[in-house]
Amino acid sequence: MQKLFRKLSVTISAVTMIGIIGFSAVVIAAGSDIKEGKKLAFDRKKGNCLACHMISGGDMAGNIAPPLVAMKARFPDIAVLRAQIADARITNPDSIMPPFEAHGVLTSGEITKVTAYIHTL
Repeated sequence: MQKLFRKLSVTISAVTMIGIIGFSAVVIAAGSDIKEGKKLAFDRKKGNCLACHMISGGDMAGNIAPPLVAMKARFPDIAVLRAQIADARITNPDSIMPPFEAHGVLTSGEITKVTAYIHTL
């Protein structure tokens, strides 16, 4: 019975450690995506979000589009935000927001990174 308990205890500990390490890797990757996303969003040759939106910490922000604040409250589902960034024409055919993915301005991976950043605002 003690051997069974010991094996069970070791197994549970190992599974817990693997879970913690895996979760840490996801958090680190997410942090990296957020940092890269901010860089892309502020890059005048890539996302160029500041051309139209006010973003905290951005210089020379535009005012023709809504300020990017309280984004988690406005877009609780990050997939909806990603779709909006990728191609706003899907939900609003009259949108003046560039269809970043459809026109190849940003890759799918870059849009995911920009979305990760914008969702933190």
